[in-house]
Amino acid sequence: MQSTYRDAGVDTAGEEAALAGLLNYIRQSHALRQGGSGTLKLDIGYFANVIELGDRGLAISTDGVGTKILIAQLMNRYDTVGIDCVAMNVNDILCVGAEPLSMLDYIAVCSPNAELIADIGKGLLKGAELARITIAGGEIAQLRDMLKGVRQNYEFDLVGTAIGEVPLDRIITGDDIGEHDAIIGLRSSGIHSNGLSLARYILAQQPDKIYTCFSELGGRTLGEELLVPTRIYVAEIMDMLNANLDIKALVHITSGGLLNLSRVQSATGFVIEELPEPLPIFTLLQRLGNIPVEEMYSVYNMGIGFCVVVPEREADAVIDIASRHGVDAYRIGHTVVDQAKRVIIKPENLCSQDDGFVRC
Repeated sequence: MQSTYRDAGVDTAGEEAALAGLLNYIRQSHALRQGGSGTLKLDIGYFANVIELGDRGLAISTDGVGTKILIAQLMNRYDTVGIDCVAMNVNDILCVGAEPLSMLDYIAVCSPNAELIADIGKGLLKGAELARITIAGGEIAQLRDMLKGVRQNYEFDLVGTAIGEVPLDRIITGDDIGEHDAIIGLRSSGIHSNGLSLARYILAQQPDKIYTCFSELGGRTLGEELLVPTRIYVAEIMDMLNANLDIKALVHITSGGLLNLSRVQSATGFVIEELPEPLPIFTLLQRLGNIPVEEMYSVYNMGIGFCVVVPEREADAVIDIASRHGVDAYRIGHTVVDQAKRVIIKPENLCSQDDGFVRC
């Protein structure tokens, strides 16, 4: 039997419908600060927003770790999810061309487990070091009646809010992408922090597999591989920005995979001509869950965690900078003029449709 995200309890279409109702009210708040400090420079829906502060912009974004926390509980290891929390936030901040500066964390726990909270702190510090940011503060809340998990007294949730800085005249949203710009894909470290609900759905039917060592994972257990932290792209992307490359768009590849490319503000389509071999974790999950290829690309990053769109002449410079930071990068495709903003993955014969991919 095939496995899908909907089978795992994730209703992306329903989420979009519910979000529309929320945004009907949230967008009304934008009129409360117009002209000068506090003015929002972007609409809701991009990876981060920018708040005007004089001649500078304050970039802001928030995200959590999601059900990767349940994998941490199954493996009884909590010192890496803090890295994921930092990564999911600062990688979004980068997408508007901003330098991440600081972050707040929110930790909800079932009980004040000192060892658990200290391990979360270890990960937050490591993430901060990799992202070159400070942790300015946060909040710990005890919510015994609200939280559930898979290990008693280790139930928790972890969310962050990051800020960054960008000159108002250097905000990047993809609005000036032209035809035949190059798409450079930066390698992910693995599953990152998306699609864990589908992975857990597969594991629920084969619970022994999470503790099984697989040769294709270098002898690691599946659980260990799922906990590999989300890659933080701050150092290499900031070097690209500081090199004054003509960067048209910066795209964090999260849930929805390469469909995230269509979040840019121009009427642009993306033709993916070649991709590196998917990382072993993806082929293993696909095999264990009998997941259709179109579902895999609709849910997972499939080995590309971040994309940079530049004129063709600067593709090599982007790849070179990434390489200097130990990150494999590939020219994976090019842009086209397309009012429908479709993403086409030629190697797999996939085309974007609504909130996923289908066979072309």
